[in-house]
Amino acid sequence: MFAPRTTPWPLVALFTAGYLAPYLLPTVVGRLDSGLPLTATEAGAVGSALLLSSASAGFALASRVERIGARLLARTGLALAVLGYGGAALAASVPAVVAGAVLGGFGSGTATAVAATRIAAQPDPHRASTLGLLGVSALAGAVYLTVPHLGAGHGQPLAAIALTALVVWPLTARLPGPAPTAPARRDPAGGTRPPHLRSGLVLAAAMPCWSLVQNSLWGVSGRIGLTQAHLTEATVGVIFAVALGAGLLGVLGAGALGARLGRALPIGGGTVLIAGCVVLSASATGPATFAAGEIAWNALYPIVLSYLIGLAASLDPRGRWAVLVGSTSSLGTAAGPLTGSLLSAHAGFPVMGWVLGAALLVVAVPMTAVALHTSGRPLLPGTVRRRGGTPTAVVAAATGARAGSVPPVGAPEQPVVEIEVDAPPVPARRAFDTAGPRPTATAPGSAD
Repeated sequence: MFAPRTTPWPLVALFTAGYLAPYLLPTVVGRLDSGLPLTATEAGAVGSALLLSSASAGFALASRVERIGARLLARTGLALAVLGYGGAALAASVPAVVAGAVLGGFGSGTATAVAATRIAAQPDPHRASTLGLLGVSALAGAVYLTVPHLGAGHGQPLAAIALTALVVWPLTARLPGPAPTAPARRDPAGGTRPPHLRSGLVLAAAMPCWSLVQNSLWGVSGRIGLTQAHLTEATVGVIFAVALGAGLLGVLGAGALGARLGRALPIGGGTVLIAGCVVLSASATGPATFAAGEIAWNALYPIVLSYLIGLAASLDPRGRWAVLVGSTSSLGTAAGPLTGSLLSAHAGFPVMGWVLGAALLVVAVPMTAVALHTSGRPLLPGTVRRRGGTPTAVVAAATGARAGSVPPVGAPEQPVVEIEVDAPPVPARRAFDTAGPRPTATAPGSAD
C-alpha cells in the first residue's frame, strides 16, 4: 500500500506502458501498411487484432488481480509485451508480425488491468490516473517526433512499446503480491442486480459505438495526413504530438471543471463538437484543416471520456456498471481501426468522416438522456448540490415539500450561522461507585 500523499510512480509507469500501444496506433497501422505487403484494410485488421487481444486481457483479469497478485500479473504482462512487440519489430514475415502484435496486445491489456485496478484502490485515484494520462501522452508525443527520423519500416514504433515495457519491469518490485483469501461480502442492497438497470444498459450499449468512432478515425489519421493532406511523416508526427499535448490540457481542464456544469452538457455538447472535429479531420486536404481537426478533437475527447467514466461510476457504488461500460468500450476500441480502414477504402476519407460524425450525433442522444436521468440538471448559482448531482431545491420540489419551504432555483444562498451548543452536564458519581469513571457516559435523561 502506498501512503496517502505518496505518488504511486510504479502504477503511473505501468499505466503508461499499458496504454502506449493504443496511443501509437496510427503510426503502427501506417507503418504496417508501408513496410509490409499488406493493404490498408489488412493493416487496420492487424491493429484491431492487437486492441482486441488487449481488451480480452482486461475482461479475463480485471476481477482476478488481487487474488493472483498485482506484482506477478504486471511482470507477466510486461514480459509478454517485450516478447510480442519486440518479436514483431524484428520479424519480416506477416504471420510473425501478426502473432507478435496479438501477444504484445495481451501483455498491454494485462498491464492496463493491473494499473487500473490498483489505481482505483488509491486514496486519490483521480490524481494517479491523471499522472498516467500525462505520462503516456508525453511519451507518445516524443515517439511521434522521433520515429520519422529513424528510417522506414514497421519496427520502430513496435520497438518503442517493447522498450517501454522493459524499462518499467523493474519498478514492479514495489507492487503487492496476492491478497489473502477473504470471505465473500454480502450485498448490502439485498440483491445481485445492480441499480439503475435501464440506464446502465443504455450506457453500456452506447459506449461501444462512441469508442468505435473515435478509434476508427484515430486508426487512419496517419494515412489521412499522408495521402489526402499531402504532408510528410515528420509533419504528421508533429501534429500528433501537439494534439496529444492538447489532450493533456483536456485532462487537466476536465479535472478543474469538475461538476460545475453537471454531466449532461459536457457529454452531449462535447460529443456534438467531437462529431464536427471528425468531419473536419476526415475532409482535410491541407495542413491547416488537418491540424485544426486533430488538435481540437484530441482536446475534447478526454474531457467527454472523463465525464462518461464518472457517469458509469455513479450508477452503482460497487462499480459494476463502471466495469461493464469500460469493457464494452474496449470492444468498440478494438473494432475501430478495421472499421475506419473498411470505410475509407470503400467510400473515401470524407464520406467516412460524415458517416462517423452522424453515428456520434445519434449515440449522443441516449448518453445525454442517461446523464439527465441520473444526474439531474446542471448546477446553477444559489443551489446546493447533493452528492448524486441533483440540486437540492429540485429534489425537494419533486418530493412534495410545502410551498414556500424550498427556495427557488437560482435564489441567493442564505448565510450560515454557527450555533454554539454547551456540553451536557456530567452526572454526579454515586457514593458506592468506587471503580472509577465508566467506559461511556450516561446520556442525559436515560435510565441508570
